[in-house]
Amino acid sequence: MKRAVVLGSLVLALVAFLFLAAGRRESPGIAVERDLVYGKGGDAELKLDLAMPMAGDGPFPAVVFLHGRGWREGSRQEMSHFIEGVSRMGYVGVTPEYRLVPTARFPAQVEDCKAAVRWLRANARKYRIRRDRIGVVGFSAGGHLAGMLGATDRKDGLEGTGGNPDQPSDVQAVVTFFGPSDFSTRDWPKDLEKEVIVPFLGGTFADKPDVYRRASPISYVIKDAPPFLLFHGTEDELVPVDQSRRMAEKLKSLGVPTQLVVLEGERHGFTDARNQEAMKKMLDFLAERLKK
Repeated sequence: MKRAVVLGSLVLALVAFLFLAAGRRESPGIAVERDLVYGKGGDAELKLDLAMPMAGDGPFPAVVFLHGRGWREGSRQEMSHFIEGVSRMGYVGVTPEYRLVPTARFPAQVEDCKAAVRWLRANARKYRIRRDRIGVVGFSAGGHLAGMLGATDRKDGLEGTGGNPDQPSDVQAVVTFFGPSDFSTRDWPKDLEKEVIVPFLGGTFADKPDVYRRASPISYVIKDAPPFLLFHGTEDELVPVDQSRRMAEKLKSLGVPTQLVVLEGERHGFTDARNQEAMKKMLDFLAERLKK
C-alpha cells in the first residue's frame, strides 16, 4: 500500500515537471505570493499560495489545485509547479492547504477548500480574478475534494465558518484525477479502508452510513453542476476506476457536460506518455470552460 502511494507521488512530480516546462514556453512573466492567509480552520489560520500573470490587465480565470495523499499527508507545496505553469498561460493559479487527519475529519477538508474559493472571490479585484470563472483540479484525495466543490452548493451545509460567508463557493469547471466519488459502495482494499477512509470519516460504514453518503460527491450531483473532466486508470489499486465511471454516468444522466478519460493499464498515477496526454486534455478543457 505504501509503495503504491509513493509511486503515485513520484509520477505526479513528473507530471508537474512536464507541465511547468510546457508553461514556460508561453510567457515567463509571473508573480508568486506564498503563505497568504485565506481563512480559519477551527482556531488555526489557513494559508494558500498564488501565482498570477504579470502581463495583461485581466481579470483572469482562476484554477485551484488540490493536493492528495489520503487527506492525512501532503502539502500545497506539491502543487507549486502547477500554479506557476497555469499562470504562464493566463490564469491565476492557486493552491490552498486544508486541515488533515487526525487533527480534523470530514467535513473539515471540504469546508476549508470552500473557504479558499470564497476568499478568491472576496479578493478578486486585488488579484485580477474573474469571479465567474474559477475552476478546480484535484488529485486522488484532492480529486475527491474537487468533486465535492463541483457537486455541492450552499444548501448542502458544507460551507463551514472559515471566512467570507457573503461570497459563493461555486466553481465553473472541475477536473479530477483518480478521485473517490462514492464511499457507500465500499469497493476498496481492506487495508485502505482501515488505514485511510475510517480515520477520515470517523468510523466504519456500519457505524456511520450517513457520513459515508454525505462525504460522497455522487450524492449531491444536480443538473446545474459545472462541467466535469475525470481521469482514471483501469489498474488503479487504491481507488477503483468504477468510482469515476459511476460519477460520470450520474453527471451525464442529468445533462451535465462530462468527459471521462479511462486510461487502460494505468494505476494510481500515470506513466510518462499518459501524463502528457492527460495534461493536454486538462488544459484544453480548462481553456474551453474558463477562457471562452
